[in-house]
Parts: sequence; structure tokens; C-alpha cells
Amino acid sequence: MKEAVQSFRKRAEQADFVAVVDDSGEHTARRLLADAEALAEVLGPRATALVQADNSWRTVVAALATGLTGGVLAVVNRHTTRAEFAAASEDIRPDVVVAEPSAVDEWDVAATGTALGGWSVWSTVDRSDPARWNGGVFIGLTSGSTGRAKGVVQSEAALHYACACTIAINGLWPGDAVAAIVPLSSTAAFCFGVYCSLVLGGPLVLTAKWDPPAVLTRLAETGARWTMCVPTMALQLAAAAEREELRGVRSITVGGGPMDQLALTRAETALGTKILRVFGMSECLGHTSPDPAEPAGIRLGHDGRPFPGTEVRAVSPEGAVLGPGETGRAQVRGPSLFLGYARGGRVEPPELTADGFFPTGDLVVSEVDGLITIMGREKDVIIRGGRNIDVTEIERAVAGYERLAQACVVPVRDDVLGERVALLAVAGDGEPVELGDVTGYLREAGLSKTKWPEFVYLVDALPQTKVGKLDRAGAREVAEGLHTGVTDPAKSRPTPRGT
Repeated sequence: MKEAVQSFRKRAEQADFVAVVDDSGEHTARRLLADAEALAEVLGPRATALVQADNSWRTVVAALATGLTGGVLAVVNRHTTRAEFAAASEDIRPDVVVAEPSAVDEWDVAATGTALGGWSVWSTVDRSDPARWNGGVFIGLTSGSTGRAKGVVQSEAALHYACACTIAINGLWPGDAVAAIVPLSSTAAFCFGVYCSLVLGGPLVLTAKWDPPAVLTRLAETGARWTMCVPTMALQLAAAAEREELRGVRSITVGGGPMDQLALTRAETALGTKILRVFGMSECLGHTSPDPAEPAGIRLGHDGRPFPGTEVRAVSPEGAVLGPGETGRAQVRGPSLFLGYARGGRVEPPELTADGFFPTGDLVVSEVDGLITIMGREKDVIIRGGRNIDVTEIERAVAGYERLAQACVVPVRDDVLGERVALLAVAGDGEPVELGDVTGYLREAGLSKTKWPEFVYLVDALPQTKVGKLDRAGAREVAEGLHTGVTDPAKSRPTPRGT
């Protein structure tokens, strides 16, 4: 991360400025650089550092320190279990681990020193070859289909490209404040939070706890111009907002989950800003976006157009490239494509097509003008009596129902049909929501009866991963438990898991 750190340092040398605003207050650029230089001494030259990333000044200092040393920063969430940490360590094989003392104890790491205001440090004597990452500077963990988190290795060129495109699209200027309200342990949050703020040379606004009213207040008070979040967060912010509370925010980028145009329109009106529905992933960062100046139907009903230099295409199951208007398997190629996955302390190159495209696992349709719409995941289907039912289509339809704050569609087992459609939901007004209420709304919304949920289960909260995305595996478990009577509805509040 040398380039971003050098740019940040140059700006700080010219004039000090507030570089981070977090729960503990304001932190100046020069103060952060001094802390980073101290941490760099602990890390040593070109080390691979596995750091507990929290939404505070510490994560920014860790990024600065690895940039100063020419090292690699890998991040892990505090809620990572011992088994998950062991798997990440096996894949990354870090030279140094930095985390709060309670985490080090829980992960069974023998501390050899302290840094970052008393956090524990473990450091190996024999350092690994720094060239093992093939030019990678950042490793973020992302959940895999196998349940084991994968370490996604990104180059600085990829981080810079994704940020530069995002900065240009959202009309940001040097010195502008940007906010990170999702956990910085995710690749996207780090890139569009920490790295973006280093490039802009302005304040990074952080919140450690997800508290919508408090987040709204901080964004308004700090003059944040842009942030990104998952759809659930955007809707919760809107529910907590006073009249046009974020009218000073130029735009909010929303991605990482099913998005309904009607629900996002209501959120945009309540917040007083522009919402941009986008598509991206850890393996190919934020590679599509609409423009804030485009009509709401474009910004909220589709997923934007590819960044300059990025290509997104739809292919058939046989691999044939499909034309405009045809739904197929999404593949992407562009400058923000990752180097590969961390395996055994080295980069394992990704499996690409012969012409260099990465299969995303999503279904996509593109228009003649390049506008794309993600239609869901390839595997997000419920097979009811041999009929495939698209989960995303139902979720988009039900997302417009005002009585539901959150909802996801999951399968429950059936001895005759194999699977049946269930809706796991959080009531918006705290009042009971019956199956007939939901199907009545869907009838008016025009969704085919063959796709209506057959069961509705209300919970206090939907299962989430540690970076605030919907945990679909956890949602299936909760719904199945409620369906079979194994789970007590009063005890169905799940804890975050995965990355």
C-alpha cells in the first residue's frame, strides 16, 4: 500500500488534518503516522501481518504501517472463532499477528509483545518469502460455499482502480470525508473505507457498533460525503431518519444483497440523498455502478454499468456468450480482479476462462447500453416438486411490503415435494404478520401464485455474517428449526458467523 501511504503522508506534511473520527474522538494524520511508524518497527520489513480489523483508528494505523514497510495486510474479524482463525492462519501463514489481548487468548496465540496501545503481538522468528503474494498487498476473508473462509489477495493496483472509479462516479474531491459503517474486516469495506480515505486525504468516519440513529448523527455531524452499506443497513437508516437527515451526503452505494426498487425509493426519500445500487465482490471489487445523476429507475432498479475497462458478460451453461436481454451466468474481467486465493501461505491463481474472465456465481442480464441487472445467485433456487423457484425474485417482490422490516426466502424440507418456500421475516411494526397478509400483498404486486411463500416465520433479527450481510445458511437453519418445531421462536436470535 505504498502509493496510498505516500500520498497520505505528503498531504499530512503539508498540513495536518483530522484523518479519522471514531468512537474515541478525532485522530490527526500526523498522530496516526507516528503510531504507524512505531507499529512498523514491530512488524519489520515486508512482513505479512494478520491484524484484527475493528472500526477504529487502529485499522488505519495497521494499513499505514504495512505501507511504510512494504508488507502485506491481512484482516480478521474479532468474532472469528478459534477454528476459523486456525484455518485463516493455515492459509495465510502470517509473520505477525496483532489483536486485542482477549482475542489472542481465545485464538490460542502466544503473545511476544504489545503494540497499538496495548494490543498483543505474536511474531515469528523465521520470516516467509515476501514475494510469495505475487505483488499482493491486502488479504481479506470472504465466506466460501464450503463454509471455510477464503483469503482473497488483492494488489494495490486493483484497490486503487476500484477507488478511483468510485471517487469519480460519486463526485468526491480531495479532502472529502467518507464513512465506513460496515465492518472493516471485509475486503470491500477496507477498500472503499480505509484505502479510499487514504487516497482522498480526508477524514474516515467510523462507527464500531451498528446503531442507526447514532450512525445518522455521526454522518451528519462530520459532513460525510459518501458511504457504502448493505441493503438492510440502508433500510434501517431510513427507518431511523428524521426528515432528509443525510441531505449533505452526496450518495450512498448499496450492494451485497437483494434490493427492491420500491423499498430503496422510500429509503432515498427518507434520507434525502441519492442511493446507487451496485454490483461487486471481494474477488473483483465494486465493478459496476450507476451515476448519481441518472433517474431513480436506473439507480434503484438495476446494478449500474461496468467501470471503464471492466467487462461483465452473461454466458449460457455451455459457455456461449449471450446477447442483450438474455439472462445467463455472470463473468467479469477487469483491473480490479484479484490475484487469487491464499492457500498454504501463497497465492493460488483463480480459475478463469480461457479469455481471462472470472465466473462470479451470479445470474445477470445486460442491456444494449451496458446497463446490467443481477438476477440472483446461480444456486439461489428452491426446487419444489421439480420446479425451480428463484429466491431473488420473491425477495425483491416482498421487499416492497411496508409491514416487513427485513425478509429472506428459504427452503424448508418436505417429504413429498422435496422443498417448500418459507419466508423468514422481521416485522416492521412489531405486530404479527400472517401468511395471508404476505400473499395478499404479493397478489397485488403481481407475483405469480406459484412463487408465493407457503410459510411465514417471524424472528427478532435475520442471521447475519460478521460483515453485516445476510447469512443464508444460518437463515435456512433457523427456518428449518421453526418449521419442525425444534427451535423456540423466542430463542431464534442468531449470532453472526462467517465473514
